[in-house]
Parts: sequence; structure tokens; C-alpha cells
Amino acid sequence: MSVKSQIPNVITLLNLFCGCVAVVYASQDQFEWAFLFVCLGIFLDFFDGFFARLFKVQSELGLQLDSLADMVTSGVAPGLVMFQFLKSMRYDAEVFSFLPYVGFVVTLGACFRLANFNIDTRQTDSFIGLPTPANALFIISIPLVVLYGNINLVNEILGNPWVLVVICLLSAFIMNAEVPLFSLKVKNFSFQKNSLQIFFLLASVILLVLFRYLGVTLVILLYVLTSVFNNFFAKKQG
Repeated sequence: MSVKSQIPNVITLLNLFCGCVAVVYASQDQFEWAFLFVCLGIFLDFFDGFFARLFKVQSELGLQLDSLADMVTSGVAPGLVMFQFLKSMRYDAEVFSFLPYVGFVVTLGACFRLANFNIDTRQTDSFIGLPTPANALFIISIPLVVLYGNINLVNEILGNPWVLVVICLLSAFIMNAEVPLFSLKVKNFSFQKNSLQIFFLLASVILLVLFRYLGVTLVILLYVLTSVFNNFFAKKQG
């Protein structure tokens, strides 16, 4: 094996390392650090595939390794964050003490999606269902919105344990739903062919600057809505 062929795999392993660190911080209720390392892991996850295509060294090993790393960074970490966040809340009755474990539904949904992704030949240039990295960002941003946000209504809604339970269930569903979503991976340098991605990235930057952690949540919602509208117009033109 050449050194060049192993560069994408090394990047993938660094993604896994970031996921492991995020899990440690999440277990200590240090959600900001967990968020930071999940973001770093997702950043690396984007570039392992980029370099694999650039060097033309795509392999079955790389595909499986990528899913295993994503399972930790985008599956276990957000599930644990939601578990810890739900665990920190007070419940009126002891019977509801099981609620925090619903957070791991996010992990189960991510696992099913990642396994299905590897055998689904339709998801080469786009996604069907919300990608696990996008879902991880959405889930892991919620505690930070509640802890550091200054919009009372949003904090009240996202700080409600029953709302969070519904979000966990919807999260697992949307990751595996038959909803086509566009890919953010740039495979060429054509502006016309990447106009949707460029629009989304610019809008994302604006939302992040204006709303910080809430911006992350809004970006993921924008991603889903943009994909739905793009599918609608594509069908009308077809």
C-alpha cells in the first residue's frame, strides 16, 4: 500500500479520535467541548472522501472505516449528549426517570442509517434521509441553545423534556426517511453545478454569525427545507 492511499484513512481515524474525545466531554456534561470535537470530526469526515477522490484511492476499506468512525462521532456522541441533557432535568414523577435513555434513539437511528447507506446504491451524488453528521450537529446544538441562548421562547420549547423526546424520535425517523437531500460534497469546480451548495453555504454563514448555536439548529432545518423545495422544482421542470 502506498502512503498516498492511506491519507484518507488517516483522516477518517482522526475523525474517530475526535468522536471519542467528544464522548468523554459529553459524559462530563461539557457540551461546548463535545460540540467542538464533533464539529472537528465532521470537518475531517468531509475531507477524507475529498482526498480519496482527489488521489483516486477510493476503497471498500475506506467506505467501511468511514461508517465506523461516523458511528461514534455522529451516532454515539449526539445520543450521549441528549441522554446527559435529559438526565440533568427534573421530573415530576420517578416513573419518568427512564426518559433520558430515549436520547439513545438518536444513536440507534444513526446506526441503522449508516449500515443502510453502505448498501444503498442510490446515494452516490445525493442523500436519502438526513445524513448522520447533519443530524449530529442539530442534536448536539440543542443543549447549547438552551444554556447560552437569549430567546426565551426558544429556550422554553427546547428545554422541555417532552419536546426533546419528540425531537429524538423525529431525528431517528428523518435519518432513515425516503426524503432526497442534496449533497454538500463538491466533486468539481463548476459554479453552475454547485450553485445550490454555494447558496446554502452562504446562507449558513449568515445564520451562524447572527444566531451562533441557534444558527446551527436553523442551518440543519434550512438544509432539509432547501432540499424539499429543490426536489419540488426539479419534478416540475422534469
